[in-house]
Amino acid sequence: MLMKCTNDTITAAFAGGGTGGHIYPGLAVAGELRKLVEQDGKKIRICWIGCSSGMDRSLVEKNIDGSGLKSADEFYGIPAGKLRRYFSFRNFLDGFKIIAGFFASFAVLVRIKPDVLFSKGGFVSVPPCAAAKLLHIPVYTHECDFTPGLATRLNSKSAKHILLSYKETELYMKAVYRSKVIVTGNPVRPVFYDASAERGMRFLGIEQKRKPVLLVLGGSSGARQINELVADNLDWLCERYVVVHQTGIQNANKPAVLRADYKPFRFIYAEMPDVIAAADVVLSRAGANSIWECAVLAKPLVLVPLCGSGTRGDQEDNARYFENHGAAVVLSRNNATSEKLKQTLENLMSAEIRSHLSGACGKLAGETRPAEKIARLLYTELKG
Repeated sequence: MLMKCTNDTITAAFAGGGTGGHIYPGLAVAGELRKLVEQDGKKIRICWIGCSSGMDRSLVEKNIDGSGLKSADEFYGIPAGKLRRYFSFRNFLDGFKIIAGFFASFAVLVRIKPDVLFSKGGFVSVPPCAAAKLLHIPVYTHECDFTPGLATRLNSKSAKHILLSYKETELYMKAVYRSKVIVTGNPVRPVFYDASAERGMRFLGIEQKRKPVLLVLGGSSGARQINELVADNLDWLCERYVVVHQTGIQNANKPAVLRADYKPFRFIYAEMPDVIAAADVVLSRAGANSIWECAVLAKPLVLVPLCGSGTRGDQEDNARYFENHGAAVVLSRNNATSEKLKQTLENLMSAEIRSHLSGACGKLAGETRPAEKIARLLYTELKG
């Protein structure tokens, strides 16, 4: 590679997608990297390589960083085949998509000539990382979950450095890759550090807080298990909490139950940081992105991790880590019942108990910003 930082514009490539959890943290890093470069009097061009179908393009192109600019300047869609650990006929079909994705990634990287590639993981990131290695482009890959997924295991072969959210995750990596590991934490968008509970209350239409606010999250698509728990116990919940419920887009056509203290939303986007800031308790899945956003805002967590044959158990691992550090109550498998939910939320009516969980959650987030730390690593690479 030639010396990176000249008078010309620096180009950085980002790869990841398939879900918001593989996009939003990368966008946070992109925003911090742009800030660092421009503070140094240089220009940067940020290109995102994501899935050619699905929500990737929309999420990337509409995301605005703290300075009011788009986080990414260009988006390139590639074919993406999902990586499955179980037998499925779709593995055969997706194998061709993965091969096509590799050649598409190779063509994109040759065209944009990036000085570094940052991978946020997910099946979309594997072909770009492999192509970057072949082109001698330095690869930095990040794993957000407590245990590394298959994409990270594959990307580790191409990576110059492997960035982890948890120090303990290093024990799950092959010994040959451990020298590449840097523990950074999980990147969170800057807007979460500047969130306002007051703005969140205004958005929710809550003029005066008469009782605690319970925020229910299940991701952009919703979570059937959590939605059913809320529906089955809505009267009980509304007697004790103001229930703010992100039902998910898949539940958009279901009629809302008319209760003064029940506030359903299909999806909360730009206002989400302020809404979390306004919440007293968050009931959520245990996706890495969501729980670390809540940790930044020091929110008491009740986690219902996704379990079963359709998952590798990463959410359970994430949830147990938070629980073991006193930052969450976990309702998993047989404990994810109405009785356990009511018992847990009854206990969390106590401000003292909420304060204990809040302090532990905030301690996990720490004082440093992982997105900024990762951006500094990338900028060091860019400067050669």
